[in-house]
Amino acid sequence: MITNQKVSYINSQYEFEYGQKARNIIKQNNVSRMNEPRIIELPKIIDPRGNLSFFENSNQIPFDIKRTYWIYDVPGGETRGSHAFKEQQEFIIALSGSFDVVLHDGTKEWKFSLNRSYYGLYIPNMLWRTIENFSTNSLALIVSDKMYNAEDYIRDFDEFKTIKNG
Repeated sequence: MITNQKVSYINSQYEFEYGQKARNIIKQNNVSRMNEPRIIELPKIIDPRGNLSFFENSNQIPFDIKRTYWIYDVPGGETRGSHAFKEQQEFIIALSGSFDVVLHDGTKEWKFSLNRSYYGLYIPNMLWRTIENFSTNSLALIVSDKMYNAEDYIRDFDEFKTIKNG
């Protein structure tokens, strides 16, 4: 039986053991790089009963969450995304399995392979994104800083390049 005293001790131990590490991770993910796509390492609490990772609004990611959705059961060879957002920022995690996120800024392309649930990809606005190479039973969790707005989407790559590069 876990008593209130024990819970308090466990919470204090958590803060002692993981608090500084979590604060260091936040410093590494400095918000000054806000306009750059980047992998963000999330806190990972290792436990023999099963590990735990988390993120809490702007504590680990550089925005407050307004919308959450997930992509799953993607047939082999299919891609998702293939659009950019004028305003919206996103954070993508592979909760299960793996997939690649290909980003384009109108001139340069990046490819990020996501396959660990304690790493996520921050994607600022005005980057073209395509998600591909889904493994069997993969699960992509996406959180964004905006509610759904069809007007925020740019769905034509040539139009995106024109807007981005002038």
